[in-house]
Amino acid sequence: MDFDPPASVRPLLEKIESFVADHVLPAEAEVFEKGFTGAAATLDKLRAQVKAAGMWAPSAPKDIGGLGLTLVEHGLVSERLGRSPLGHYVFGCQAPDAGNLEILHKYGTAEQKQQWLAPLAAGELRSCFSMTEPENPGSNPTMLSCTARKEGSDYVIDGHKWFTTAADGAAFAIVMAVTNPEASTHARASMIIVPTSTPGFELVRNIKIMGDPGEGYGSHGEIWYRGVRVPQTNRLGPEGAGFLIAQERLGPGRIHHCMRWIGICERVFDTMCAHITRRKIADDKTLATRQIAQAWVAEARAEINASRLMVLHAAWTIENKGFDRARDEVSTIKFYVADVMMRLIDRAIQLHGALGITSDTILAHYYVHERGARIYDGPDEVHKMVVAKRILARYGR
Repeated sequence: MDFDPPASVRPLLEKIESFVADHVLPAEAEVFEKGFTGAAATLDKLRAQVKAAGMWAPSAPKDIGGLGLTLVEHGLVSERLGRSPLGHYVFGCQAPDAGNLEILHKYGTAEQKQQWLAPLAAGELRSCFSMTEPENPGSNPTMLSCTARKEGSDYVIDGHKWFTTAADGAAFAIVMAVTNPEASTHARASMIIVPTSTPGFELVRNIKIMGDPGEGYGSHGEIWYRGVRVPQTNRLGPEGAGFLIAQERLGPGRIHHCMRWIGICERVFDTMCAHITRRKIADDKTLATRQIAQAWVAEARAEINASRLMVLHAAWTIENKGFDRARDEVSTIKFYVADVMMRLIDRAIQLHGALGITSDTILAHYYVHERGARIYDGPDEVHKMVVAKRILARYGR
């Protein structure tokens, strides 16, 4: 059993590590200060450099300009990019665009691919994914109130969505709406491409996340669809296949998220260890001499290593045995890695004292913007319940 990264991807990983350290990390201060809009020129320059270096869109298929990495390979890349909140955006593999790209590539018509997939893959525009509704539980995507009724050759969409990530400035949304209300539970909804310039598409606000509304790519929008009319040719895939497509989108997406979280963990770990070895608590002692700090360091190292192995094994299982065989692994990594990350961020803040809750380190940013990891893509509790039911059913037989 070989635990080294595949030889085919090692040079790329080294290039990415150097680029993130030398170019992306130094750009964070400007982006955090000016926002995505104010720092657009800097971000565009970085993206152009990534393209010129042949590192653009690592998870995208080669036929649309990506590197065509496997799920395991991209998982290793995602960890490196996760060391910066800007990493995935700069390299053209950020959510929700990466997930939308995958389903457009698989289910899009030739016309849809020409109009939306090609410029999305090139980073010329952004997209958003509009499924979650404030009136319904996000943990159960079969419960939707948004509808798309047929009128002639069009769909007319009415509904209320929120947490539509990156809607601010997106060129189009992929909307989950009920098209077949009388169908079975998992065949009621369809996915429909909606240009955000369509009359009736209303971005109400960027939802404040612990006081921060964000902007552009770094935002989460509340949207009303009020009589939004689009051609039925804008449907993505077969009618009633929305739930199926969503599940295909979310499976690999959880691998991407978890490896990004491990990248966050590694940066937080480095930040924490560097601080406690410097922080004096007496003339001859640092915070690193305290047993509680030492225990937290040891526990974090073990948990990060365990998380990485779990996620790579889940990715390997999907690639080699199919998603159905990897269901338990995917659910397990979702709640385990998110919990490891949040516990580490909290402990790092605690060891930094008052400094930890300021914006003088990266820790406060992560505390605000990554707490949602234990909620989105299925809350921890749902994943635990699902895994436990599958395990116990096997014993019951």
